[in-house]
Amino acid sequence: MKIVLFGSPKQAVWSLDALREAGHRPAAVYTRPDRPAGRGNRLTPTELKVAAQEAGLEVRTPKTLRQERTLEELYEFGADLFVVVAYGRILPTEALQLPRLGAVNVHPSLLPEYRGPSPVQTAILDGAARTGVTIMALDAGMDTGPILRQSDRVPLLGTERTGALMDRLFSMGAAMLPGVLDDMDSGRLTPVPQDDSRASVTSQVRRSDGEADWSSPAELLERMIRAYDPWPGVFTRWKGRRLKILDAAVEGPASAGPPGKTLLDAGRLFVATGRGALELRRVQMEGRRPMSAIDLPRGHPDFTGSVLPS
Repeated sequence: MKIVLFGSPKQAVWSLDALREAGHRPAAVYTRPDRPAGRGNRLTPTELKVAAQEAGLEVRTPKTLRQERTLEELYEFGADLFVVVAYGRILPTEALQLPRLGAVNVHPSLLPEYRGPSPVQTAILDGAARTGVTIMALDAGMDTGPILRQSDRVPLLGTERTGALMDRLFSMGAAMLPGVLDDMDSGRLTPVPQDDSRASVTSQVRRSDGEADWSSPAELLERMIRAYDPWPGVFTRWKGRRLKILDAAVEGPASAGPPGKTLLDAGRLFVATGRGALELRRVQMEGRRPMSAIDLPRGHPDFTGSVLPS
């Protein structure tokens, strides 16, 4: 089977490794163009590009897949199947029609739940009880194609953070991928249409989503801290400086004052919310290193009793 792989971050590298270990050598790898990164803004390749080049694979980094020449190049590979893993772009309908077997995608949710760009973050924000991985056939919609295979349910304990959970799910998807491709090639796999009546759709996470609204319940704010780790993080402001909240718990007094008011009680630092209080455990002041939250009022006594903005 001739495969073209589309992806960008380390999660896509795991699928590349799984395919190669199963005897599938992609005819080409498509990934995002190099981007400025780090303090020096040096152009940095995606992790998949690095891995593919080390494996001696053909690598392409088009800015868009919609140009006629790019589609012609894709056609010339004569692929039987496109495999898409965290590519970061939507494949146009014209591209999906090129391979004999179409295109498949590894999606970190149990579709039709949590379609769209932020399934892991949204599951944590919702306090979902479980999640999983779906390998689906791509169509013109947003994660609406038929299901090819799903993982067992992964229980969520209420302690998960997006970075680690996403790694776990994409690792599971990589392990599932070779078997799906073999069954597709042999005709043993029957796609199952999604039940649209059960669908939920997620939205793109924005940097501004991480700003704390202290009128929200403490439970939601704690889930935000885990859902937006590593990006964009949850933050508030104090004296004009950004204060990131890295870790917190819903273990405070039932009432600590108006939303946003800080309280020091028995050697623990709390912030009043719209319902309950949030205990701050680890924070990072703008321009400083992360620290234990209790060290903040020690260095800034006037922090205690102040009201943080929403």
